[in-house]
Amino acid sequence: MPESSRRVAFLGLGVMGGPMAGHLAKAGHHVTVFNRTQTKSSHWAEEHRELHVGVACSPAIAAENADLVFACVGNDQDLRNATLGADGAFAAMKKGAVFIDHTTASAEIARELGAAADQKGIGFLDAPVSGGQAGAVNGTLTVMVGGHLAHFEQARPVAMAFSKAFTRVGPHGSGQLAKMVNQICVAGVVQSLAEGIAFGQKAGLDMKLVLEIISKGAAQSWQMENRGQTMVEGQFDFGFTVDWMRKDLGLCLEEAKKHGAVLPTTALIDQFYGDLQRMGGQRWDTSSLIKRLR
Repeated sequence: MPESSRRVAFLGLGVMGGPMAGHLAKAGHHVTVFNRTQTKSSHWAEEHRELHVGVACSPAIAAENADLVFACVGNDQDLRNATLGADGAFAAMKKGAVFIDHTTASAEIARELGAAADQKGIGFLDAPVSGGQAGAVNGTLTVMVGGHLAHFEQARPVAMAFSKAFTRVGPHGSGQLAKMVNQICVAGVVQSLAEGIAFGQKAGLDMKLVLEIISKGAAQSWQMENRGQTMVEGQFDFGFTVDWMRKDLGLCLEEAKKHGAVLPTTALIDQFYGDLQRMGGQRWDTSSLIKRLR
C-alpha cells in the first residue's frame, strides 16, 4: 500500500456506500466493509478482490484498528445501531480515530453522536452528501461537514477519494442542516422543472429541443441537465427514490418547526411525493414528480 494509505472501515454498501467504499479501496486504502445483508459485503469484496479489502460481521469488528470509519446507512435508528452498543463502531474504535457519517439524518442525532464521541476520545463528523448515485459512482460527491476542525482535517484527504468538494460548515449538526437546505432547494427545482415540461408537452412543443435551448440560459440547473431529457422520456430509475426524498423532507419540516422557519413550498411538494407513493412510485426517482401532471 502507498505510504499515504490508511486503514478504514465502511458501514453500509447501498447504492451510495458501495461505490464510495470502492473509491477508497482504489485510492490505496485498506478497506474493511460491513453491511447488514452479509451477502452484499461478500459480493463487494469479490468485486474488489485485487485490492486491500476485508469483510466484517459487525460494525465493531469493522472499526477495530481503523483510522477512519465511514458510514452511509438509512436513517437515525440505523445510525444508532451502527455506532452505539456492544456491536457498534464506537465500542471498538481506537482513541483518535474518526467516524464520518454520510447518512442524511437529523441534526439531533449528529449532535448526540458528536457528544458521545467526544466522551470516548474519538471524532465524529456529520457529513451528508449531494450528487446522487452518479456522483458516488464517479467519485464527484459534494460533502457538507459538521464537527471539530481537527477531525475534519484528519478525514478530508481520505474522503477526497470520492468527493469533488469536502467542506466544513460548522460544529456537529451543521452538515445535516446544510443538507436540509440542499433538499429544500432540490425539491423546488424538480417541481418547477416537472411543471415546465408538462406544460410544454401539452402545448405541443418538442421538449427535448426546448430543454436543449433553455439549459443554456437562466433556467439552467443540475436537475435540468441530468434529469430533464429523461423526464421527457418517462424514465424514473436513477437511484434516489421518492421514499428517501420523503424521509429527507420530513427532516426538513421537523427542523423548520424548531426554528420557526416557514417552508410552504417544501410542505406542498412533500405532499406531492406522498401522492406518488400512493400511485405505487415508492422506488421511482425524485424526478417522477412529473407523473402527477400527466
